[in-house]
Amino acid sequence: YKEMQKRGWDVKDTAVMAITADELDTARRRTTGSIDALKAAGFPDAQIYRVPTKSNDIPGAFDAGNSMLVQHPQVKHWLIVGMNDNTVLGGVRATEGQGFKAPDVIGIGINGVDAVNELSKAQPTGFYGSLLPSPDIHGYKTSEMLYNWVTKGVEPPKFTAVTDVVLITRDNFKEELAKKGL
Repeated sequence: YKEMQKRGWDVKDTAVMAITADELDTARRRTTGSIDALKAAGFPDAQIYRVPTKSNDIPGAFDAGNSMLVQHPQVKHWLIVGMNDNTVLGGVRATEGQGFKAPDVIGIGINGVDAVNELSKAQPTGFYGSLLPSPDIHGYKTSEMLYNWVTKGVEPPKFTAVTDVVLITRDNFKEELAKKGL
């Protein structure tokens, strides 16, 4: 949402393409979390379009994105969210195929490492960035919870949200991946 504002996009000309896979709990949580954050920032719910993908890869999301784009020819700018980098990349490829240029698309994926090739391209694309989880922190917290369960009888929660992420973009991805040893 902040990047959209920075680019000076008019909200009335902008929509969200949320590429969904709601039958998968993790996918549903990720996509719903993105949508909730956009709504909390003030993005109008009526301009958030959910489109299911038959597979969580670039070709499946490309097909889903194309079906969404033809239904909304009035939209000039797209925000694209999905369960991972590849679903967002599929949506970005669909916008490219429909004539949208990089300055009119902001796609943000999740996972980070699948975004490296896209962020390394000589020219920017509509794929703005990716939320990179912190495997070192997650591993530490998992070990700590397991240790406390075994030694102190403190059972860990059934679900622990992943909140330790960093947004990697063309400007910082090499540095951030290096910090993680990736």
